[in-house]
Amino acid sequence: MKSGILFSALFLALIYVNVLASRQVARHCDDFGKRKTLFLIGIWLMPFIGALIASDRTLPPQEPEYGSLPDILAGKSSPPSLLTGSTLGDFDVDAHMAAPNGVPVLDWKSLDAWARGSFAGSRINEAIEQGRRAWLLHMVEFMGPYAHLLESEQSFILSTLEPRIAQAISRYVTATRRRIGRVLKGIADFPAEEKDILLILDNEAEYYHYVATYYPDRGEFAASGGMFIDAGCPHFVVVRADWEFIEPVIAHEMTHLALSHLRLPRWLDEGIAVNTERRLAGANKLLFTPHELHKKHLRFWNQERIQEFWSGKSFNRTDDGNLLSYELARIIVEQLAKQWDSFSCFVTSAACEDAGAAAAQNALAVNLGTLVAALLERPEESGWAPDPGSWLE
Repeated sequence: MKSGILFSALFLALIYVNVLASRQVARHCDDFGKRKTLFLIGIWLMPFIGALIASDRTLPPQEPEYGSLPDILAGKSSPPSLLTGSTLGDFDVDAHMAAPNGVPVLDWKSLDAWARGSFAGSRINEAIEQGRRAWLLHMVEFMGPYAHLLESEQSFILSTLEPRIAQAISRYVTATRRRIGRVLKGIADFPAEEKDILLILDNEAEYYHYVATYYPDRGEFAASGGMFIDAGCPHFVVVRADWEFIEPVIAHEMTHLALSHLRLPRWLDEGIAVNTERRLAGANKLLFTPHELHKKHLRFWNQERIQEFWSGKSFNRTDDGNLLSYELARIIVEQLAKQWDSFSCFVTSAACEDAGAAAAQNALAVNLGTLVAALLERPEESGWAPDPGSWLE
């Protein structure tokens, strides 16, 4: 009888401890990867020990550097109406703020002209940063009551994430900036005086509503989960997701930022970005095996469609051509980058006007048409090399 009571008490205690640990994991475990699921499984498969490990690993920070979410909401700064300090007059932020599609957009050309006409040296960059901060504070209001802006020495992170998660992402952005600089030595360039700007939007609806501001009014466009936008204020945007999905997107889009000073052909820009993403964050799980992808390449590409690839148009396709464009760009860059010194010389001289054909011939002694025909198992004939005269758009 007593042993039965003792067993029941221990069983109820186990259930109570596991329930408390599960609640703590649900409330405080971050969004990175599958940690939450693994902790919950461990709690119920390993009595007491699983609960102890999960509780220890998911304790909320006692004194977070940036305060709790209520602290941030209470201490939010209002967007400034004026930027001051210039002898030529103030910059009226509100008068230069538009809202196409309901999204705040600052007149970046006017801000740049005001900063350069009002200041000299490093103070120009400081004035432009003030304008970017003002725009981001308008974006805080646009994103809703739970949005907040986290600013560090090298980045702005705008999101609705818990402060400690936003801090972790800020550290990742800073580390990725350094790693891209090492991996793409000689071609990557992050302006030292500019902070990286990352917008993390809560869902796909908000993401597409935001990026639609920077798209043409008409046309079909491929789906995406992240984008680098270089329209006056370079910044990148991602959809909030588990860390295993956000990490490669950030690496990919930050590579575009690092290469933006070169104004590369689209295929070359994307090929370097995909290879860098894979090197820093690992390869994404694809829907198809390499053999299946190769067969798709052979079926899809012809002399007409390869001109869409060289011009960059195929990257906006809404069919398999989108995936195959990124994959073909990755493969070509992987082949060309084996001799890095020659490849970096090619990259720094590649022009959009001919998709880099002349630069490839000069720096690498490679004919892009011959190369892609060989990769696609096609006979060496005319029609596969970049032909700018056939690019109608």
